[in-house]
Amino acid sequence: MWAVRVFVWLAAAGSLLAQHTFSLNDVEEGRRFYEASCSRCHGPEGNLIPGVDFGHGKFLRAKTDEDLIKVIRIGIPAAGMPPTTISDFQAETVVAFLRSMTTSAVAPRFATADPIRGKVIFEGKGGCLSCHRVNGNGSRVGPDLSDIGKQRHFADQLERSILDPDAEILPQNRPVRLVTKDGATITGQILNHDTFSVQLLDSKEQLVSVLASSLREFRFIDKSPMPSYRDKLTTKEIEDLVAYLVSLKGI
Repeated sequence: MWAVRVFVWLAAAGSLLAQHTFSLNDVEEGRRFYEASCSRCHGPEGNLIPGVDFGHGKFLRAKTDEDLIKVIRIGIPAAGMPPTTISDFQAETVVAFLRSMTTSAVAPRFATADPIRGKVIFEGKGGCLSCHRVNGNGSRVGPDLSDIGKQRHFADQLERSILDPDAEILPQNRPVRLVTKDGATITGQILNHDTFSVQLLDSKEQLVSVLASSLREFRFIDKSPMPSYRDKLTTKEIEDLVAYLVSLKGI
């Protein structure tokens, strides 16, 4: 559960066909921009403008991804939509997020999965609470999963995260490795860093602050500390676990 992996989809929602391949990093980046700049008019579900419903792939002036990028960048002055100053790449991440809104969160094969059984696995056999936290219960070593079901993560992405944790690690979840000039090694989840110091949460959930001048090495770790559950859980258990994660909407 450390991070959610790369996903690919082709959405044929309304008249708009997906043409690009997007990663979850793209979606998360686009979501942040959408929530900061677009949701005020379009709403969190993208359905406040008459004739437009992002959740169902309904767009008034766009038939392709390129059309959407153009609209996002130059706006629609006649309709009161202002232009933005973001780049084509940044606009494309917004398109990635819009695409995610048209994709079902739960694939058909997960329809019979049981989130109650999944919770038992999460807290028991899976040992997930040793790294993750849900609604105040568990560890802070890994990402808090209390509202992961609200973040437009899809069941198949979560499954890949469980089976192949190293495939893609979100930037905010990448562990770091520090080596001080006297040879001490510290690994953990970075909280903040600047020119003068680095703060992280180590593997014992202790807050550590280190002066930058005392370090001889500071690097991000490409390998996830989360193990693969491919040979630890059955297919059914993984599906139940995914169903539980999808059900988590926060409190």
